[in-house]
Amino acid sequence: MNQPLTPTELLGLIADGLDDTVFDRASGAPVVLVDLSGDHPSEDLRRVTRRLSSAPVVVIGVAPEAAVDIDASSFDLLVCSDDAAPAPWVSCGDSLDMVVGDLVASIASSPDASVALAQLLRAAESATPADAVVAESWVYSLLQTGPVHRRWLESNDSRTRRPRPEHAVLVERRGEILAVTLDRPEVHNAYGAKMRDELVDALRMVSVDDSIARVVLRGNGVSFCSGGDLDEFGTSPSAVEAHDIRIRRNAGIALAAVADRVEARVHGTCVGAGVELPAFARVVVADPDTTFQLPEISMGLVPGAGGTSSIPRRTGRHRAAFLALSGRPIDAATARDWGLIDRIEPGGGDV
Repeated sequence: MNQPLTPTELLGLIADGLDDTVFDRASGAPVVLVDLSGDHPSEDLRRVTRRLSSAPVVVIGVAPEAAVDIDASSFDLLVCSDDAAPAPWVSCGDSLDMVVGDLVASIASSPDASVALAQLLRAAESATPADAVVAESWVYSLLQTGPVHRRWLESNDSRTRRPRPEHAVLVERRGEILAVTLDRPEVHNAYGAKMRDELVDALRMVSVDDSIARVVLRGNGVSFCSGGDLDEFGTSPSAVEAHDIRIRRNAGIALAAVADRVEARVHGTCVGAGVELPAFARVVVADPDTTFQLPEISMGLVPGAGGTSSIPRRTGRHRAAFLALSGRPIDAATARDWGLIDRIEPGGGDV
């Protein structure tokens, strides 16, 4: 079932809601492709999306041109060929069929994480930023015990682990401005426990010091942040303990608490946490050559640094779902068009 089906065809396939197991059997993945091209009975579309709203599947609407009269809330993702597609649609140009095929393949390779991502993004729309981060952490911890992530860990088991850094964040006060700089340039500012803890300490200081009018968050070296430190994956004693630490020492929650005073200046590679954390900031400025990518689904995980909370509040949950499910990088211009960043300036702007 890799080809989109019309609402009427889908109603027949699921026996008008009586059979919610057919999707895995038909496509090998918990994904539904809904054909939104042409004119279809509105009642059939309403019925099928209502039936699917509670099913553990990723619901993707597909059309050559963006349909503005569609209830977007019924879908996890909307893709089309239309270059001028309005939010929340994602424009794929002439590559629509290839992109849809890649999305189905991604979901099939990591079904539990894909469905969990869709469910988290749906729930985050009505949750506070902090509550959404807590929900994300529980799901992340559960997926760490899953078969896809275990296979990913085994495939990376031969990595030569580097020594833990003595410091990972530079903090400098300049009058009313606090400059906070990720400082592991030798590993593209990979986000590990040391960096997390030092970043949380700096942000908590901001929360109790009203004399700090502005926080500028940057990264040293050629990249802002290359995502989670792969050397630390799989090192937690248990998933429950990892969740407990992640919530007590959470940079996303700390950033959200002072977001109105934070400007993130990003450049180079922004992967995983390098996308998720700056998205909490009030203002995000990017260098023209910056790229943004969420690869966690391919590891059997969902974003784990607050991305299911921060990113959809900027891009909307449909485009956040595309970033995560596709794993594809987007450039600075697309990020600006989607609202993931606010401005493009050489060097990410001056402090």
